Formats: sequence, structure tokens, C-alpha cells
Amino acid sequence: MSEQAIANRIYSDRIAKAQAELDRQGVDFLVVGPSSDLFYLLGHPARTSERLKVAVIPRQGQAFVVVPTLEAPGLAERQDLVDLRRWDDTANPIDLFAAGIGDARGKTIAVGDQLWSVFLLRMQAACPGAQFVSGAGVLKELRVIKSADELDLLREAGRRTDDAWAEFIESATLAGRTETEVARHLAGLMEEHGLGAPAFMIVASGPGSASPHHHTGERRIEEGDSVVFDFGGNIQGYKSDITRTVHVGEPPDEYRRVYDVVNRAREAAFAAVRPGAPCESVDAAAREVITQAGYGEYFIHRVGHGLGLDVHEEPYMVGGNAEPLRAGMVFSDEPGIYIPGRFGIRIEDAVACTETGGEFLNHATHELIVMH
Repeated sequence: MSEQAIANRIYSDRIAKAQAELDRQGVDFLVVGPSSDLFYLLGHPARTSERLKVAVIPRQGQAFVVVPTLEAPGLAERQDLVDLRRWDDTANPIDLFAAGIGDARGKTIAVGDQLWSVFLLRMQAACPGAQFVSGAGVLKELRVIKSADELDLLREAGRRTDDAWAEFIESATLAGRTETEVARHLAGLMEEHGLGAPAFMIVASGPGSASPHHHTGERRIEEGDSVVFDFGGNIQGYKSDITRTVHVGEPPDEYRRVYDVVNRAREAAFAAVRPGAPCESVDAAAREVITQAGYGEYFIHRVGHGLGLDVHEEPYMVGGNAEPLRAGMVFSDEPGIYIPGRFGIRIEDAVACTETGGEFLNHATHELIVMH
């Protein structure tokens, strides 16, 4: 069987799965614009632009894609799966969309969360009598449980990221270099290991390490700094996500104590992973360790987020989320302590929930690393 035939079978199965979910939820159509959702359903890495491009999956019947004529060649390999409804620049693509929906009165149309609002407003105007709802409920059920093939890609992304990090800590010096220079060095190693350009990259040094989403900049790293590295790459669209924190020069005793607290919190969260456990219990396990150590006020974010085609997706390991874990869910385990004006420490792994507990998708050392 050719690679194209194998791919079409995968995407045909995903469309069928989407239709089954639409039927289960009583939804008539699913509408998805350029996004990771579209990539999941059709394997098509569409770009967002002012030109409307949407895939429409009906509860029954053939799916169709409203696509600009100049972008239709990118979907040529999916013509056996979906009806390509091309439009030229002088046409109104909303007319093609509305024609595909037909009489909209009483219909429920679920729309992917990443569709531009301007397109949604035009669709609503063209489909009077329809009820438009968020497509998140449908799409989540399609994507939140990873298949064996998806898990293999996530494992490979994690393995290559581990290798890039191991090479970085053996070869790099930090003191005197800017965060941007160091980030560029690590990004180059990621590309050498087949991860492509980084999906994201945070290098946060000194006081900036106490800001979880620090913007990497031109600050020069100094002896005595804590440096947080939060980064990930891609394997066929599937992301790695890892955080490691290093110290430049010999760390003081307090820093070592805090590092140990964060690492024990990470271990506690991982130990809480099992099918049926509420997502919030993973967060609670890490939070208890940090709170008991006296640093609860400095743990200022949830302990984890889902990981897959997006860096942040369902499920979320956060207080108040009682959704039970299921085998095949993948998410981060990333507790942190951030002391304003001084330093921050975060340690993160990607974790899969299996039938028997958690599985690490990356294996880089958790030991406190001293660099120079």
C-alpha cells in the first residue's frame, strides 16, 4: 500500500470518528478552519489568511472543503475523501459554505475554536435559523486520547529533545552570553536532531527565571544565575515539551533546597497519574509538596496541560478539573517555584497516562546541573 493510501485510510477513519461523535452529541455539522484540528482531520497544514478555508463534516454524507483555488493543490491527495469546493478571488466563499449546509433552520453547527470570528459572523448571517455552538466538545473527544501511532511520534519527539539537551549541557557555556544567543545555540542543536525549528523556546535567566512565561531577550547571563530552559520541537506536527533549570556556578544551599522541593513535587504529580484519577488530583499532589515546604504562594500556575499537535491542549491538570484521566491522554508535569526578584525553578516532563499509571515521554536527567 502506498504512503498516500495509508494516510488516506488514517484520515478517512478520523472523519468517520468525527461523524460518530457528531451523531452521539446530536450535532449536524462540524466546521474547522486552518488549525491543528484541520491538520488532525486531513493532514493539511493550512495557513490562516483573509481567504476563507474551512472543512465541513456533516453528521452523515461526504465532507467538503471550501478552499481558494490557488490553495486547492495542497489538498489534491485528499480528493477521494472530501469534496473540494474551490472559489476564485471574485467569488463569495460564504455562498459555497451556505450551499453545503442547505436549509439551516433547526440545524446545530459546531465550530472549531480557532476559526476567525469574522468568518463565523458571516456564516451565521448566511445560515439563519441555525444554532452555532463551540466545536470544542466534539474535537476534544477526537484528539484527547492519542492513538498508538500518535504516542510513538510523541515518544520520538521526546527522545530527540533529550538528545539535543544532553548535547547542549555538554557543549554550551552560559556566563557572558545573552539569553537570545543561548536560545539560538539550543535551537540549532534541535534542528540537527531532526526536530525542525523550535515550536517554542524560553530562556529565562536571573530575576527573569521567576517569570514562568519570560520573554527571552538580550540580558547577559551572569555567574550565580538560575536559568530556566523551556522548549520543544516537532515530529510530523507532534510536539515535545520539556523544562530544565540549571545554575551558573556553584548554587547556594537555599537554591539546592528549593530545587529538591520542585523535583519532589514533580515526582508526586507523576505518582498520582492513573486511569480514573481526577485531573485536579495530579495538580494537588504537586501542590501539597510545595505548600508543605513553605513555598505554596510561589507556585503560581497549574501543574500541567495537554500535549499533542498543540503545545497547550486538553486535558488540563488544574484545580477544579474533575475529569478522570484515561489511558492515552498526554500532558505535562511541570511544577515550579518562582521567588520574585530572585530566582525561579521549574522542572517539566511530558507524561502519558497508561492502563497502569504514568509513562515519561522524555528522560533527560532531573539532577541539578551546574554550568559555567
